[in-house]
Amino acid sequence: MPSDLTLGEWLRADGPDSDIALCTRVRFARNLLGYRFASLLDAEESRDLTAYLVQQVGQLGMQEPLRVLDLMSMSELDRELLVERHLISRELAAAERPRAAAHDEPERVALMLNEEDHLRSQVFRSGFRVEEAYAAAEALDDKLISALPIAFSEEFGFLTSCPTNVGTGLRLSVMLHLPGLVWAEEMEKAANTCQKIHLAVRGMYGEGSRALGDFYQVSNQVTLGRSESSLVDDVRVAVAQLIAWERRVRLALLAGERRPRTLDRVWRALGTLQSARILSSEECLNGLSAIRFGVQQGLLPDLSAQDLNRLLLLTQPAHLQRLHGKSLEAAERDALRASLVRGALAGRGQGAL
Repeated sequence: MPSDLTLGEWLRADGPDSDIALCTRVRFARNLLGYRFASLLDAEESRDLTAYLVQQVGQLGMQEPLRVLDLMSMSELDRELLVERHLISRELAAAERPRAAAHDEPERVALMLNEEDHLRSQVFRSGFRVEEAYAAAEALDDKLISALPIAFSEEFGFLTSCPTNVGTGLRLSVMLHLPGLVWAEEMEKAANTCQKIHLAVRGMYGEGSRALGDFYQVSNQVTLGRSESSLVDDVRVAVAQLIAWERRVRLALLAGERRPRTLDRVWRALGTLQSARILSSEECLNGLSAIRFGVQQGLLPDLSAQDLNRLLLLTQPAHLQRLHGKSLEAAERDALRASLVRGALAGRGQGAL
């Protein structure tokens, strides 16, 4: 488990274009020779596979040591905390079979053991850092391939549980904050444009999740028949265009007849969050999204991106309960969330536009 509730790599807000691109993630899906796919393993096989992977991961000789976590012995709350920090998937957290995870202290590297695939390695970099994240992920993947009997076919490439990952097994995604496109009602057009070039647009927690707070993940969809470099280029070019599009729309929203409505949206969100006594996760995320827009556009100079990113994380259900030191019912969480946000935003925005 993370030793404290500081921001992980994906929310540090210190990378290129981090006002819009929160984080770049590169993930490789790999499976081992001699084992059936994870979904087909019985309990004993799952235990054997997980134990073997844990042993091998502990011997990788990483520059930054990895902490291995036995998910079977962890509480549901602690597993959910890892999900909220993007270190494991919701599917791995909820699975009942033997499984494990590992991550380094800065949360720039994370491994999922016995997930949909036997091994999924992830590398995170704050901001829009596609090349840097890919280079680090490739180096980690080379270590894993050297240490493990990875299933590979000369015809199909790396063999994976899901056909869309067969080939390179590479999934490159960038987390984007796109309130401008949403408010200008251009997000659907942007998503359709991405889909035409075989890129997926999903919510904050990936496949099957809703795009709360105007946060979206953009990633490649198919890997078979494509080189890793071409997939990386596709995502890099498309995301750069989305970032430029979002910047243009933000300027348009703050110009002419659209400016008063945009300012009202930001200030109304700030006022609500400064005074609310009950806040659901969804209402909180949507409000913080509007305030984050205001911060990034210079409307609220006494708040920082780090302030807002920290609130984005700490107001998630598992983080709230960790702060409080015990499990809470939904109504208790909503009240605690409102109190936390009120305290963080008290007195902010005075004298701004």
